[in-house]
Amino acid sequence: MRTGQITSLCLAATFGLIVGLGHVTPLTAQQTLIDEWATAKFPAPPTLKPAKLNAKETALLVMDFTRQTCSMQRRPRCANSVAGVQKFVADARAKGAVIIYSVAVPKSVPADILTELTPAAGEQVLPPLGPDKFINSDLEKTLKDKGIKTVVAMGTQAQTSVLHTGGAAALRGFGVVVPVDAMSADDVFPELYTAWHLATAARISAKVTLTKLDMISF
Repeated sequence: MRTGQITSLCLAATFGLIVGLGHVTPLTAQQTLIDEWATAKFPAPPTLKPAKLNAKETALLVMDFTRQTCSMQRRPRCANSVAGVQKFVADARAKGAVIIYSVAVPKSVPADILTELTPAAGEQVLPPLGPDKFINSDLEKTLKDKGIKTVVAMGTQAQTSVLHTGGAAALRGFGVVVPVDAMSADDVFPELYTAWHLATAARISAKVTLTKLDMISF
């Protein structure tokens, strides 16, 4: 079990104990809503489900896996996800899925993408666009022109690229598959939050399937 997971479980147990000791007392004049947050109880983890995809109608969004953002020094949780993402991308490419990349840091270029995830000839690389890759880009048109119905959202940070681009895709009517082992953050909480948000948000959750890489088939 990773350190972040252990920390999250310990926090959850602590918060649960606090809540279980009795009812929450009203805020005093010196307290704020932030003080009350210490009594929050973690929700149950979202259910992961298998996903079977039609490769010809699927696009992989491989977001921000660059040397500036994804390394053992900068973000080890991302670095540890790369091998699984690399295999999944290669399998999906071989089956005919569309692969679209992005870079994140201002002035970064396609050459900054990790060597393990180097785009194949002709695969699109979106420039630095911020957390929502649909804003100031032709991504929606590209997907629709290619007959894409489902996107697989992967990347770092989870609470930026995966959350906002995945949510934006759902709101545009695309099915969204999010393998939780292919999204990463600085620690476990943003990953947990991202999964919870995508699984519960109105008009988004109905279009989102949370899964793992080894639960996706074509």
